[in-house]
Amino acid sequence: MTTIAVSLTDVPETMLWTLHNRASEAARPDGVLRDEVALRIYRSLNYDFVRSFGPADASHGVRSAVFDSELTAFLAAHPDGVIVNLGEGLETQRFRVAGDKALWITVDVPEAIAVRERFITPDAQHRHVPLSIMDRGWFDAVPTDRPVYITAQGLLMYFEPDDVAVLLGDMAKRFPGAWFAFDHIPRWFSEKTLRGLMKTPHYRAPRMPWGINIDEIRPALEAWVPDLAEYRRLPFRWPRGFFKYFYGAWTVAPIFWRYAPGIARIRFGARDA
Repeated sequence: MTTIAVSLTDVPETMLWTLHNRASEAARPDGVLRDEVALRIYRSLNYDFVRSFGPADASHGVRSAVFDSELTAFLAAHPDGVIVNLGEGLETQRFRVAGDKALWITVDVPEAIAVRERFITPDAQHRHVPLSIMDRGWFDAVPTDRPVYITAQGLLMYFEPDDVAVLLGDMAKRFPGAWFAFDHIPRWFSEKTLRGLMKTPHYRAPRMPWGINIDEIRPALEAWVPDLAEYRRLPFRWPRGFFKYFYGAWTVAPIFWRYAPGIARIRFGARDA
């Protein structure tokens, strides 16, 4: 089979890391998600995933399953809603979540969109916006006359805390009533990346300046988005093996629970609420 070479660095290269874990999870008989499109892309790339990222794990597959569940519920209530996936990379969520009447918008930097479009073709219902999420130009691509759900998987931690704060405030003003789901890492893990985290001897993870502990996330959000209408911590459950029990205990253990990674869903306050 002919394979396709890709050349990515820094944060855009992490789309291959998440693909490695998602596709490997989808290939398992007991995997938490089914994703033939991700498998096809994975097998089409001329890239040594194991050399860079090591053996695959369930993390990104579980995360995608959590976001799939959120969007499935959203579309059940709002079939013609708008889904905006920030920093989507090679995520193939639109093939897993039924949404024939929805508008799907991918926002990512131009080099990531270029790789995505080698495998996934945009159309009138599935649009690609080649911009950094910090370029507010992507706001103009999102209709405001339909319910909106915005997601950011594995993205916000790569930005400075002040930039994340201002972005969320701007999003709240532009998209009142919209839902926003994102994952976040704890401070200790952020600090490890700032010192130079080697995932393997051949791959250094990009810096992740925004780290926040779970008990800090709600107060921070309320400060950044004064009219915050909803906050919910979404469950993340390891599916099997040692980490199923370790991670389950970690997320409820006194004191230590706050140092786990987290997934949050918020809703921006509506002007007419």
